[in-house]
Amino acid sequence: MEAVGEFLRAYSTLFGGIGISCLLALSIWVTLYAGQLTLGNAAFMGVAAYTAALLTLKAQWPFPVALLAGAAAATALSLPLGLIVFRLRGVYLAIATLAFGEMVRIVILALPITGRGQGLNGIPPKTSVAAVAYVLARVRVSTLGRAWAAIREDELAAAANGIAVRRYTLAAFVIGAAVASWAGGLSAHQNFSIDPGQFGFSTAVQILVMAVVGGIPNVLGPLLGAALLTALPELLRFLREYRDIFQGAILILVIAYLPRGLITLFDLARTRRLMRIGQADVA
Repeated sequence: MEAVGEFLRAYSTLFGGIGISCLLALSIWVTLYAGQLTLGNAAFMGVAAYTAALLTLKAQWPFPVALLAGAAAATALSLPLGLIVFRLRGVYLAIATLAFGEMVRIVILALPITGRGQGLNGIPPKTSVAAVAYVLARVRVSTLGRAWAAIREDELAAAANGIAVRRYTLAAFVIGAAVASWAGGLSAHQNFSIDPGQFGFSTAVQILVMAVVGGIPNVLGPLLGAALLTALPELLRFLREYRDIFQGAILILVIAYLPRGLITLFDLARTRRLMRIGQADVA
């Protein structure tokens, strides 16, 4: 038991990072499951992180209240943004949300209260990773989830069958923003400091990659992708300067041979097991 406790203490930061990465991957999974490619989740993460950190540092708000306030601020911002950008489709939607992310980063750089380029330091180390995967899994099989799946498969057919496409896609966008903002508030209090560079283009792409590598078919895919890509640098530490090369090679292999994500490995294993059972019954 002492060895287990020592192990958990030694890798507590890594486990916390995996939890936050899982939340971020789930945040973009919601919009991807609805057939919409958006890249604004890093910006919502940044808004919530700075709001929660400032309330904790400057106003001395309790951590849970500051966390909720940060998430509420970012989620409230997502609604008017969604009403504007969801007039667009495909790559244009992705570019519009990416541009919003750059606007948020520039605003953070320009405001003295955010510390500008130096960011905020000395944030109290308080973390509490919330599990939202179960809720999203239940949503996936609900009327809302079925509507998202219908829109993803054929938007015109979904509209012809009476599904309010814009309303459901906007709901996915707002829910995704809420999850990303929750992750942002948690990350600010785990890492002790934040700066604008943490919420830019590279983070937006990283969030997308975690969800795509894990797989979109169900909610377990983003969790698997986030856990793997967050832990991979630590697992490949023994490779030293070649670590990034091997990490890139693993990503290429996954995308090339498992285009629907790592989660499909479980489907393949189940299919093979059923085939063996069927062959045994025939024999």
